[in-house]
Amino acid sequence: MRKLLRNLLRARWFQQFAGLLAAGFLRLVWLTNRFSYDPEDVYDIVEPEMPVILAFWHGQHFMTPFIRRAHHRGKVLISRHRDGEFNALAAERLGIETVRGSGDHGSAFNRKGGVGAFKEMVRALEENYNMALTADVPKRSRVAGLGIIMLARESGRTIMPFAMATSRFIRLDNWDHTTINLPFGRGALVGGEPISVPPDADAQMMEALRARLEATLNDATRRAYARVGRPEPEAGPEYEAGHA
Repeated sequence: MRKLLRNLLRARWFQQFAGLLAAGFLRLVWLTNRFSYDPEDVYDIVEPEMPVILAFWHGQHFMTPFIRRAHHRGKVLISRHRDGEFNALAAERLGIETVRGSGDHGSAFNRKGGVGAFKEMVRALEENYNMALTADVPKRSRVAGLGIIMLARESGRTIMPFAMATSRFIRLDNWDHTTINLPFGRGALVGGEPISVPPDADAQMMEALRARLEATLNDATRRAYARVGRPEPEAGPEYEAGHA
């Protein structure tokens, strides 16, 4: 049975079907939640800086395709892992192009396609695509990695941290506490302080900016949940569908 399930999850037709369903569900969530913005002029702040590097946390990513306005061009970094196929297919259905590879900057960086993905992200920014990616690397939730800081230094583009939350959600008990947003509630998009990385930034400055990004994203996430009347939930399995 386990082998049958594994083969099903790897089947291209199943992945495409799951991606189609996921994209449709996320559109429903977006259309049926009343979203507010903090700051209210967040797009007026971001658009003059485009193309930008959009940073968010693992597990809080499902609504991020909808940050894009119709005239914006964007790509998102998604892992090559089997689980990434569903995310990639859903993103593409929602009009977001993908870069496949790892954001890991450790020993597995090259093996997981990180070097090629890094070069592709730099090229995308040069071609006026906004580049979206998680700031934390797999298995280290809410700990910002240096990869995104390196991308900002290499490309010269500004990092725009943000968080999106809805008042109704299911929270999974996995490493990044994935939040599955639900329809018929309230939503919030919260932007954090933009972060620029000088081209000559040394190791000490890179670490300081990494820590600032981590703190900024944590603050934006707290503010997003507070804005929808749901202070950021504790870690662990939760079903949070009872409020609108």
